[in-house]
This record gives sequence, C-alpha cells and structure tokens, in this order.
Amino acid sequence: MNRPIRRVATAALVLFGLLFLNVNYIQFVEAESLRNDPRNNRLLLDEYGQPRGDILAGRTVLVESQETKDRLKYLRVYLRGDDNIAAVFAPVTGFYSLVYGATGVERAYNDALSGNDDRLFVRRLSDLIAGRDLQGGSVVLTVDAQLQRLASRQLGNRRGAVVALDPRSGAILAMVTKPSFDPNVLSSHDPGRIRDTYKRLTEDEDRPMVNRAAEEVYPPGSTFKVITAAAALEDGMKPTDQIECSREITLPLTRDVKLRNFGGESCPAKVTLTEALQHSYNTSFATLGMRLGQDKLRDMAEAFGFNSRPDLPLRTVDSAFPTGLNDPQTAQSAIGQFDVRATPLQMAQVAAAVAHHGELMRPYLVSKVRGPDLSVLDSAEVRRQSRPFGADTARALTDMMVEVVRAGTGRRAEIPGVTVAGKTGTAQNAGAAHAWFIGFAPAENPTIAIAVLVENGGGGGDNATGGRVAAPIAGAVMADWVRR
Repeated sequence: MNRPIRRVATAALVLFGLLFLNVNYIQFVEAESLRNDPRNNRLLLDEYGQPRGDILAGRTVLVESQETKDRLKYLRVYLRGDDNIAAVFAPVTGFYSLVYGATGVERAYNDALSGNDDRLFVRRLSDLIAGRDLQGGSVVLTVDAQLQRLASRQLGNRRGAVVALDPRSGAILAMVTKPSFDPNVLSSHDPGRIRDTYKRLTEDEDRPMVNRAAEEVYPPGSTFKVITAAAALEDGMKPTDQIECSREITLPLTRDVKLRNFGGESCPAKVTLTEALQHSYNTSFATLGMRLGQDKLRDMAEAFGFNSRPDLPLRTVDSAFPTGLNDPQTAQSAIGQFDVRATPLQMAQVAAAVAHHGELMRPYLVSKVRGPDLSVLDSAEVRRQSRPFGADTARALTDMMVEVVRAGTGRRAEIPGVTVAGKTGTAQNAGAAHAWFIGFAPAENPTIAIAVLVENGGGGGDNATGGRVAAPIAGAVMADWVRR
C-alpha cells in the first residue's frame, strides 16, 4: 500500500473512531439530559401517551386522566363542579402542566402516578410483554372531601386558610386556602392558554397559587397564649394561680411604650391563669412571659414544631419563634406578636397536641399509594413527632380552653350538645388585624383539631376579631365532623 492510500485509510479510521465515541457519548453521557429536554417531542408524546394514575380523597376521585382525540393522547382532568370544586383541592393536588411541570401531590408522587415507580417494575414488564399501555398507580389522600368543601364554603371569598387534623393520628382532614385557582387550565394541552393563565395567576396581588395553610406565616396573636400557658403550667403554675392584670402596662427598658389589653379592656388587679386565657388579657400574658423568660417560651414553642419544617409532600415553611429577645420583646412574643410567625398548619398542630394528651403526632397527607391493580404499595405510618408536655398539663389546658368557648372570647365556636375547647386570636400587623381561632372537639374525646385564619379580618374592620370572624367558621367545620 502506497503512502497516500495509508494516509486516507488512517484518516478514515480516525473519523470512524471519533464517530463511534460521539455516538456513545450521546447515548450514555448525555442521554438523561436529552431525554428530559422539554424540546424533546418524543418524550412529551410518550409522557402523555399513557394514563396517569388517579388522586383520591377517600373514594372521591379528585384527579384523573381522560383519553382525548388530539396529538397528546391523555388529558389530566381535575374534579369539576358548580362551586369550582377543582380550586378547592388545588392547593393539595397541585397541577400537571406540559409547560410548567408538576406541583403539589402531582409532583411529590410523580413516579407512582406516572407508573415509573421502581415498585411497579414487574407491572411495567407485564404491560410491555402484553402490549398494554403503561398505567400509573393512584394516591389516596387523608383529606375528607365533604369536610374540605364545607371548610371552603365557610371561608367564603375571604383570604385565609382552614386546616383540620385528626389529633390522634396527625392525618390532615382538610386543608383549604383562599383564594385558589383552577388547575384544569394549567393542565390543558394549549400552551398559549397555559402561559397566559400562569402569568395572570403569578401577577395577581392576592397570590392565588400560594398555599396559605402551609407556606405562608402570620403573627399568631393570642392563639400563641396557649403555648405560653403550657410553658407556665410545665413550670409549676396551676390554672387557679393568680397573676397581675391591668388595662395597660409600660414595657421595661422603655419610658412610655405601652402594652394594652385588646380594645383597652379593663380587668381586675389579679386574675387566675384560667381567667387570663378565657378573656385573653394581654397584660397578664406579657407579664407571665417575662417571668418565664424567652428560653422557656422558645423551648415550648419548638416542642410544638416551631423553628422546624413540616415533612409533607407540599411546599412548606418554618414557623418561627425568635432568639436574642430582651424583656419587652419577650413580653410581645408571649402574646404572639413581635417576630413570632406561624402557619395555620402549625397552629392546628398546637391545638392537636393539647387534644391528644400532650402528644403531638406527625402530620401527614397521603394515606395510601396503590398500584394499577389496587395493590397497596405504601401506607402511611402514624408517628409521634414530640411530646411538648404531660397529660396533666394537657387536661389543665383543655379545661381552660373549654372556658374560652363556654364563657370567654370564643363563644361563637360553640356546638350545641358538644363541648368545644378553643382559643381566639386577633393578630396585629401592618394592615387590619388577622382573625384566628384554634380548637378541638369533643373536648372529652377529641376527634378533630382545627386552625382558622382570616387575613385582615376578612375586611370587617375593627369588629373583625378572631371571636367574631374565625370562631364561627371553626365551629361549623367541627360540628360537621363530630355529628357524623
């Protein structure tokens, strides 16, 4: 072979070698990124070419895949109804969008719903051999569909949230947030409409895509007094022990900064701890908070779950109790103000811990994950999160919270024939005060714990207190549950 032919052969071999290396690089090194590239139409066709599993609340199907006649074979459909029922569950279910991906339970349980879960390998292999479409598994929520819809109706058009828990297990029975959105539009097959709707929702000043129940924090106001009372009881105080009370106090380290009872309400010079909670006297709890000190308050708050993030298949944020407080800041923190912040989910947990004899159960949202053949792939494990206090303190707090509803600020949460325990809150902030209520029922054997938040009192002005606005919502939701 002469020299020119050898050069051509060598060059050809080098080129073939580079081609071989490039093919292997693409197939093995870049395979994952190419497969997940949103411009990969083949991936999109595969993804929408098979039915995604259902999301259910008990036996009620909230989300399902329906066959279409367009290029994308299956469409994700969220429960429809005259009362915009899809929006009622949207903060929990999330959406499944060909433009913006998945959120909520759709995202957290994507592998099971899409059929790509490793536990479905045998099923996938069987479908492949039989020539059947790959099917996803289903996710069963702990949410009670009837209670969710009722809580939504009770909250109405007001911004806010309702969270209901089973205090015995931590199961989330309802998680409502207003305003909300219709996930059907975001999950459609029309990219232009999806983008327009998403832009409108994200630019809306009312932030309808934010789950206020779990990913928004607020000053808890007087509902935090339950935590302060718990710290006092654990420190040796009794419900009948007396503490100072007055219309207003001058905060230490200041010359004339006053802390007043709500509405400037007067009170006797001495009141019992029960009376202080029953009538929500700020001055008594501020004095008590300073006496206990910031460390005892923070320890109790953290035992309830403050300063840690709940483990849920949703976006969540920490509730916060601050550090480095001086006496005036400790006084304000003891009544749920200053820099104390809590989610409605966190405050529902506070009520649940009192209801469950001082034992706080880990909240959970999914009860079961099932395969396409309805076999159970996973079941929720009921677990204790913490024990903030003992059973004696829980009994004392329950009796005190019963008095709040029986003859105190929470009377509008009463349920005829049922003993209700609760605590109201009217939390000051930059705008109108937020209206709160936390509680549980029946007080003797609780099966539901609840937190209701109405942002800025629902527009009711100075009369929009927790007792007037939030307590009736909580009472109606608890009544529906305990009377079944």
